[in-house]
Amino acid sequence: MVARIYRPAKTAMQSGKGKTQRWILDYEPETARSVEPLMGYTSSSDMKQQIRLFFEDREEAVAYAKRNGIPFRVEEPRERTVRGASYSDNFKFSRIAPWTH
Repeated sequence: MVARIYRPAKTAMQSGKGKTQRWILDYEPETARSVEPLMGYTSSSDMKQQIRLFFEDREEAVAYAKRNGIPFRVEEPRERTVRGASYSDNFKFSRIAPWTH
């Protein structure tokens, strides 16, 4: 079972970068989830999907995986690009689309 080491991205529901500084070690699922036919619950027999380990930096996570013999894959985070815009840009004459109310 391969573990995935990554730093989570910012959620779409917030503008801050909280909970995005730590690195996470998650296990990839071994088996697909199945739907229980009577009640419709989604279940899995893979208990390692419930394990999530947090580390302060990437080197700690890689050292933990190597020390415990866990095969791993590191996903480097993509830095977000912030496009600067001002409020007055909404009212420019050179806008592509006309401003409407």
